[in-house]
Amino acid sequence: MSVAEEFTLDFARSERIGLEEAIFCAGKSPEQIDAILEAARVRGASLLLTRLDPEKRDRLRDAARLDYCPVSRTAVFGEAPRVTGPARVAVVAAGTSDVPVAREALRVLAYGGRAASLFADVGVAGLWRLTTRLEDIRAHPVVIVAAGMDAALPSVVGGLVAGAVIAVPTSVGYGVAAGGRAALEAVLASCAPGITVVNIDNGYGAACAALRLLHAAGRLAEERER
Repeated sequence: MSVAEEFTLDFARSERIGLEEAIFCAGKSPEQIDAILEAARVRGASLLLTRLDPEKRDRLRDAARLDYCPVSRTAVFGEAPRVTGPARVAVVAAGTSDVPVAREALRVLAYGGRAASLFADVGVAGLWRLTTRLEDIRAHPVVIVAAGMDAALPSVVGGLVAGAVIAVPTSVGYGVAAGGRAALEAVLASCAPGITVVNIDNGYGAACAALRLLHAAGRLAEERER
């Protein structure tokens, strides 16, 4: 079996759900990723790659053609959509250690053509850092909050902003933080109503949830104008 027989790209996904397929690179060999990129090149398609470690990126034939971010471990192959309009999504990171997950969300949103604003290091250990930026965060209809350890920040934000809140528990923390399990359970048990929760370190999934919300709002606005 050739490497090309080990994958089937879903080029019609954007027509079905409004989101393009992303290539999850963890667990894939450089040879498999090379074959995927070649299939996209032949079709003239762009691709978003996630969880692409720098060492694996360096082993790809098309490494020089990738728009690569080592912090988020994301890459764009080909032409990404142009980011237009005002920032509709706030990406909030509790601490600097949560920034890689936040950056992943930002890159996915940008690939989806959506501008976003980053608010980093505003965790509850120094609550004033959040309150001084609260009005700026509130200006965004969708807020993604990445937090590890006890993940208190999504609940606090959920009690202070009217927009949709998407919590991303991260694997940041000592001992009983258990690689993000404590953060996940904390946000699932949040007393702030209506918080959406994605998997541990899943900045990609949080951004996709935000894109779905924005797409739905856009369709509703179009229907009202008819």
